[in-house]
Amino acid sequence: MTSPETVTWLQKRTSLGILSPEVLNAIAQVIEEQVVPAETDLVSEGNSPEALYILVEGQLESNTTNQNNPALACGFLPGAVIELKELLLDESTPFTITTVTECHLWVVPAAKFRELVTQYPEITQAFSRQLAQELAQVTSALGYEQERSIALRPYLVTKAQRGIVGTSRYAVRLREQIREAAADRKSVDIFGEPGLEKDNIAALIHFGSPKRREPIIKVNCGILQTSGADLFGRAGGKPGLLEWLGEGTLVLNNIQELPEELLPAVTELLKTGKYTPVSRSGDSTPEPRPSQARILIVSEKTQPTVERFVGHIIKVPPLRVRKADIQTQVEYYTSLYTRSRGISKPHITPEALRRLQSYDFPGNLRELKNLVERAIAQAEGANELTEEIFWQAETKKKRFRVNLLNAYPNLRRFLRSDWWPDRINYGFTATAFAIIVAILFIGPQTRDRNFVLNLFWAWWWPFFLFLFPFLGRIWCSVCPFMIYGEITQKLSLWLWPRKLKRWPREQAEKWGGWFLFGLFTLIFLWEELWHLENTAYLSACLLLLITAGAMIFSAIFERRFWCRYLCPIGGMNGLFAKLSMTELRAQQGICSASCTTYQCYKGGPQKGEGMETNGCPLYSHPAQLEDNRDCVLCMTCLKACPHRSVEFNLRPPGIELWTTHVPRTYEVALLLLLLGGIYLHRLPELQSWLGLQLDLTDFWQHLGLSLLVLIIPAAFTFGAYSLFQLFNANRKPRKFVELAYSYLPLVLGGNLAHYLRLGLGEGGRILPVTFATLGLSGEQLPILVAHPAVIAFLQGATIIFSVLMTMVLTQKIAKQPVRSLILQHLAAIALGVSMWAIIVF
Repeated sequence: MTSPETVTWLQKRTSLGILSPEVLNAIAQVIEEQVVPAETDLVSEGNSPEALYILVEGQLESNTTNQNNPALACGFLPGAVIELKELLLDESTPFTITTVTECHLWVVPAAKFRELVTQYPEITQAFSRQLAQELAQVTSALGYEQERSIALRPYLVTKAQRGIVGTSRYAVRLREQIREAAADRKSVDIFGEPGLEKDNIAALIHFGSPKRREPIIKVNCGILQTSGADLFGRAGGKPGLLEWLGEGTLVLNNIQELPEELLPAVTELLKTGKYTPVSRSGDSTPEPRPSQARILIVSEKTQPTVERFVGHIIKVPPLRVRKADIQTQVEYYTSLYTRSRGISKPHITPEALRRLQSYDFPGNLRELKNLVERAIAQAEGANELTEEIFWQAETKKKRFRVNLLNAYPNLRRFLRSDWWPDRINYGFTATAFAIIVAILFIGPQTRDRNFVLNLFWAWWWPFFLFLFPFLGRIWCSVCPFMIYGEITQKLSLWLWPRKLKRWPREQAEKWGGWFLFGLFTLIFLWEELWHLENTAYLSACLLLLITAGAMIFSAIFERRFWCRYLCPIGGMNGLFAKLSMTELRAQQGICSASCTTYQCYKGGPQKGEGMETNGCPLYSHPAQLEDNRDCVLCMTCLKACPHRSVEFNLRPPGIELWTTHVPRTYEVALLLLLLGGIYLHRLPELQSWLGLQLDLTDFWQHLGLSLLVLIIPAAFTFGAYSLFQLFNANRKPRKFVELAYSYLPLVLGGNLAHYLRLGLGEGGRILPVTFATLGLSGEQLPILVAHPAVIAFLQGATIIFSVLMTMVLTQKIAKQPVRSLILQHLAAIALGVSMWAIIVF
């Protein structure tokens, strides 16, 4: 390369181009060419410079041991001038320079370069000016960065607090969404319930992106000026946060609190990537400016105005659907807390974990974190975090509940044993029922001479009516109708192997309740018109008809279709079971977090402490039960569950009626039918009380009066509701189908009061009646009957208590002042008075 070509190359390719051609020509005259192999140290750190090096071809890199200034480590490309500053200032080399590839260098020895500097003062002057300019630029940039730092510091997010903890499908999906959002520069809408650390997810997106070295700021939209000056800046004045931010990330936290005046400007920013600085009134509108910042929106709900302009939408799942992650979250928060305080990490017991998993955590992760920290503080160095410490983790559904299975372990053992209910059903009930039906057919036909008829009407009815408020639908677990249905089902499958039909749920839910309502109406009329309670063979026919229904439908459909939808006795039991002070439920959190097989519902083999079962006979999942209607307390779920999720709770009686209850029209119809049945059972007394002289020996007159008696109480309650609605039109009263359930205590109490006469007056004669059934004389055998005055007192007390409970339940369901419900209360009192008149007197 000739001297003119060298000068031209130095002017165009190197920092020496600021020198005059004369000086460059002088430098070109003393240049020596040198080729240095790869991986060779060209310059050593701390040594005096030996020459001025100009890289023509190849690649160099520097390394330094100075940890305080890592910027000294850098790479060099062709055109780089090396050791210039050190030669001019007579300093030692601050770093070692090594050849990465074979390099072609122009070398000016140090002695010759110093001679040129002496000969041409222009070299020193030119580079002094350059250094001064660079210093001015650095000073200006430093001042800008200081001002920028001061402006952004109040909003700066320095790091992400934590990653997404958990292994559930929700946690995995959330991590995937964060990675997808971090891979590009599109805006993101992150929304979810309070306490989900959504702002931390925004930080994870930023620090996982290629622009992680740029700043990220979080701005609470509720404190932004309505003018937008702090965000967009002023035209010709102070810059806004967007300008200071540059290519960083802006997190708009709680965008639902954004002033309405700013919504169009923010929408425009998301849509076009441009914003308009705020101008003073009277000034012309400034030109929109482009923004390089990335926008992340954090909110509790999606914002329809801005949603369509964002590139990614991330819905953060609440903790209640991530129950499988609670154990991992607890372990994580426990580790954080104990590590920060230098204390030993306690172990959380399975019972405590189940309690946490049964809680819905309305405050989500923030509440869980506070709960764990409070529990550790209360444990005071204990090795275990027990259930009692997490006293706050209790849902509204679990309030006022006591799990009897935990309080009485022997009860759990009995209910999980073969005795309940299989041995009772197949070892006793199935045989006893056959004998009972046979005696009803072949034995004496009146109640005073047939002990089975005495058991059915004087013992069974009052006993189970009394039992409903305590144990709900427990009769159905030992009911002989369904025992024979199950026997039929097993025999038919053995004789004719096949797959039973699945339940027609939609049709059954729609029409099943009305079917059993019709059956119960016919039973009432049959009982009244043909005197079933004093005719043994007709009572046997009634039992056989219900049993036949169970057997037929069990041979067609799987499990207990008849029990769930069609059985009239089951319908009555399910209705009265709503008043029970006990319930069978499961902890939803444990079921969703720990269970993957649903053996309590589907059935399956033994797993852990869970026994092999065929699943719930009524196809009810205990975690999804909202009332006692569809639970027969067979305890199949308790036996099948390997996670101890199932609970048998003591609770306030009937609490579901004003909390989780779902009203059904056919249930109200059955309730009103049972109300009319009280008056139908006392038809002679009712006729006497009203002064009627109808001949009940005449079938048609008897039938007509019976139908009227079944209808009139229902019409009376609806009339009272209509007046109540008329006088409370402005209050939007509850629908009749909801408020009608308040009569349940009165209906149950009225029926119990009726059967108390049989139970206390005839039930104690069971021994002589048994002997009479066998054709023997039992006149000398002991009897135990109550005095008529005692019976009347108990009947009256039952009716009064039922009226009071009806009034209380009316208040609970309606949730209105007493004064506005006075007509409803008067209707209950009127019904109670009429029952008193026909039952007690």
